[in-house]
Amino acid sequence: MRKFYVTTPIYYVNDVPHIGHAYTTVAADVMARYKRLCGYKTFFLTGTDEHGQKVEKAAKGQGMEPRELADRVVVRFKELWEKLNISYDHFVRTTDDYHEKAVQELFKLIQEKGDIYLGEYEGWYCTPCETFWSEGQQLEGNLCPDCGRPTERVKEPSYFFRLSKYQDALLKFYEEHPDFVLPESRMNEIVSFVKMGLKDLSISRTTFKWGIPVPGDPEHVIYVWFDALFNYVSAAGYGWNQERFETFWPADLHIIGKDILRFHAIYWPAFLMSAGLPLPKRVFAHGWWTVEGQKMSKSLRNVVDPHRLMEEYGTDALRYFLLREVPFGLDGDFSHRAMAHRINADLANDLGNLLYRSLTMVLKYFKGQVPQPCAGGGELEELARAVVKDLEDLMDQQAFNRALERTWDLVKGTNKYIDSSAPWALAKEKRKEELATVIYNILEGCRIIALLISPFMPEKAQEMWNQLGVEGDIEKASIEEAAWGGLKPDSQVKKGKPLFPRLDEKAIVEKIERELATSQEPEEEEITIDEFAKMKLVVAQVLRAEKVPKSKKLIKLLVDTGADRRTVVAGIGEHYQPQDLVGKKVVIVTNLKPVKLMGVESRGMILAAAWEDGMKVLEVPSDTPTGAEVR
Repeated sequence: MRKFYVTTPIYYVNDVPHIGHAYTTVAADVMARYKRLCGYKTFFLTGTDEHGQKVEKAAKGQGMEPRELADRVVVRFKELWEKLNISYDHFVRTTDDYHEKAVQELFKLIQEKGDIYLGEYEGWYCTPCETFWSEGQQLEGNLCPDCGRPTERVKEPSYFFRLSKYQDALLKFYEEHPDFVLPESRMNEIVSFVKMGLKDLSISRTTFKWGIPVPGDPEHVIYVWFDALFNYVSAAGYGWNQERFETFWPADLHIIGKDILRFHAIYWPAFLMSAGLPLPKRVFAHGWWTVEGQKMSKSLRNVVDPHRLMEEYGTDALRYFLLREVPFGLDGDFSHRAMAHRINADLANDLGNLLYRSLTMVLKYFKGQVPQPCAGGGELEELARAVVKDLEDLMDQQAFNRALERTWDLVKGTNKYIDSSAPWALAKEKRKEELATVIYNILEGCRIIALLISPFMPEKAQEMWNQLGVEGDIEKASIEEAAWGGLKPDSQVKKGKPLFPRLDEKAIVEKIERELATSQEPEEEEITIDEFAKMKLVVAQVLRAEKVPKSKKLIKLLVDTGADRRTVVAGIGEHYQPQDLVGKKVVIVTNLKPVKLMGVESRGMILAAAWEDGMKVLEVPSDTPTGAEVR
């Protein structure tokens, strides 16, 4: 029995599903559908990552418990997957009992092997990324190298995983399995990173409670990435469904975004080596989507909502565009103009028009009945056979856009066959047998095309299937049915509406631009008056200012708050010279925890207005008393 196990990453429950989530999940769905078509026993896993400090923090900010937040967001993901026709076999939640039990069992197993030990962690932690960083890995000003946001200095007891122990084993594995990470450029990045040296990994926290407790030490919760990565084995049945686990593990393909590649290509195989479990066969890291050339951002109001796209263009058109527009693995740019053009050119003109004109001719010349051919399919049959064969390799490489390009060779080839065969001329000359063969071949080309596009566009493929008079559910068909001659003569076609009506590209772009221009600002997280009152804002006078050595952005300020004199470090060095600040009366937050920035302790935060390419420190009139409270 041939099996195939494909996964998406599990998605954070403090996210709102957007085009990036849809992209990853549609890609995994297409792989699952294609493998089912090829006769593989397939297991397709997706789900949600529900533990960790940022989930706890997000829930608290909304006045709810973390589990309550998770329950609410999970529904959003499931609703989107239903609309996108995502055919997952299992939806894992890291709060599921079987998952928590499996993670604790694996923690104990690895600990008993000697690969987990108790120590003390001191370093920098990025809460949004749930990632620890050393001093040297950070950007200037102690900023996270992944997301660019400030990190937090952490010192606490921690359990560590002996990641350093597995450096040589990982490098040997990469050498023996060069396709473990794709695209190749990503594998090169991983190998270079590991060769630089691996340090042991902190895998527990004591500063928050929303997580799986460490077995035997409930003061610690297990680091969210140790917890999350093991979803791939827990959902496959580890510890609770041995038959499923033995059938499907190891995973054949993890599809992820490039931002989480290090966790999947370094930490994950090291964890599995320690646990004595087989490693997955491939991790494919795809690129990111920008919008009209800009990074997606709530502040720019350009986060692309898949629901909105499906309403405007249709589900299958969106699925097609995502995997046809950009080579999988590279970054892509979304624009409504590009999507409307792609739909018109590929789907309306090439595919939709092919089916429509084919059915029109069989209705006109044979009263809607599939004719009996008098000869084989010739060059069109050879093309169909070659396309089917080529797709197997292209899909195994996750080359989705090339697979669709190759399928469109058959679409265009069938259109060309119509033009060169000129069935209208054969009908006029009453060459009935030749006409029957030509019409049959055209319809057979359409049937095979429907089968090949079914993993990408399941709804439209079924519509083609039905209109061609083929009985049954196309999802239950097999790739063997792509052999030439499968269309039954004398069956009745059922011409329907055009598959993809042409779009008015100009009108669509103008409509979207009007919507963006009149759309409201996104809702911001609300806080209570009590939460705001916790901040102590006072007027302070700048007494002295100087650049922080080796930093372009940081300026060290000595300020008088009326109650004391203190040092504040501000990231305003690209907009001010230190001497221009001396004497100014500004507003600072005085009750922040002290933090060291580039070795300088900062006891407060200066308020400033910032926009895309500028910044101004908030000043108050010079006659305002130093120490006056700002409310």
